[in-house]
Amino acid sequence: MGQGSGVSRGDRNRNARLARLRALVPSTNAIVGIDLADTKQMVVVTDHDSKVLARKTFRCRAWSLGTALDWAAQQAVAKGFTGVTVACEPTGHRWRVLGQLAADRGMPFVCVQPMVTSWSRRTEDLTFDKTDEKDAVLIARLTAQLRCYIPEPVDETWGRLRYLGARREQLIVERVSQVQQIRALLECVWPAALDTARQPFRSRTWITALSVICERDSGDLQQTRRRGLAHFEQAVRREITRRGGQKPSLRIVRHLFTALTDQTGVLAHRRGALERVQFLLRDWQHTEHQLADTEARMINILDELQLTELVTSITGLSAIGAAAILAETGDLTRFATARAVVKHAGLAPREKLSGTFTGRTKLTGQGRPSLRLAAWRAVWGAQRNNPVYAARYQHLTSRQDNKLTPTQAQAAIAAAILRHLHAVITTGQRWNPDIATHGTRTTTTATVAA
Repeated sequence: MGQGSGVSRGDRNRNARLARLRALVPSTNAIVGIDLADTKQMVVVTDHDSKVLARKTFRCRAWSLGTALDWAAQQAVAKGFTGVTVACEPTGHRWRVLGQLAADRGMPFVCVQPMVTSWSRRTEDLTFDKTDEKDAVLIARLTAQLRCYIPEPVDETWGRLRYLGARREQLIVERVSQVQQIRALLECVWPAALDTARQPFRSRTWITALSVICERDSGDLQQTRRRGLAHFEQAVRREITRRGGQKPSLRIVRHLFTALTDQTGVLAHRRGALERVQFLLRDWQHTEHQLADTEARMINILDELQLTELVTSITGLSAIGAAAILAETGDLTRFATARAVVKHAGLAPREKLSGTFTGRTKLTGQGRPSLRLAAWRAVWGAQRNNPVYAARYQHLTSRQDNKLTPTQAQAAIAAAILRHLHAVITTGQRWNPDIATHGTRTTTTATVAA
């Protein structure tokens, strides 16, 4: 409770959010609900009781909806309203276009979650009927009930970070796919090669040596064997230097050379599979270069926003790890509380309380999956290098009451990283391990009489 007022902090935050929404959806404005599609846009104008004032279908693409907004404004004025509030679902890219058109005309713009629309559609007439006409009215009705939200503000710098984050994720998926394909091919035709290094796909020497075999001799293992070990070592050393390395691990090189005589695998497919591995290695190298360039651009944007020093003050959190998280959240100052960020990622606990019954607590799993993934990836480095997170993980997995599994504890640390990021960015203060461990404390200083 807040100072005996009977209003909790959550109530105050909720009231503030409703006040912001009410400013965008005033009673003096009619509501324009738009069900967006490719070339068919259903536009409906309603009052705050969901009474339909006008309806029209526009056969056009999103960028031509300016005419529809002008028409809706005229219909609203004719019915005695002073303006309109535009609402739609954030599907695809079209909602951004509509938001720009509304901003150009000075019209308030809000969005309704598609999941909320789906639930409301079922409660409308207890059927699963779905039409563009019904959806447009439902969007307007949910907006009148303030069951909508204010979309992320348009900002050029944060927008660049958002798109670079999406590009980085795409490249990571491609890289993982290429590694898995190489592994599957070698397991089929030359499994001995995978046993020549403890972690072959993390070994620069192993990758370079495999590239030499596939590129120089086109996957002909006998040809590489006939050239001799000294020749093979020299070729690997020359290639690894060309790639920016210093010297190879001769142990791995010799193990791989020995494996050239291994006859385990589908030998009839070995030559063709290794040729395909050759192509995949080239693609993998190209993907790595693109990924490095994308990550460098993201870090440059972090520098431009003057956030690099702040976010990396969290021990164990790298600049690119923080940039990947911020690419999904946008400007964290738009979130009223740190818990809102955690809920946005779907890492907040889902309570199940009724009377004296207390159900099993699980994560909500809602929000942005890519934000949840970015926070999850940040855990691995932070947990190893940050003593606060390491102690927290040890406590959560070893306490007697409500002991968590390792995965559950890592999810808790991911949520903590999001909360701490929100704290350092919104306050402009560096991460403090004492506050992170014990929370904010008021220090009492004794006054000594002179």
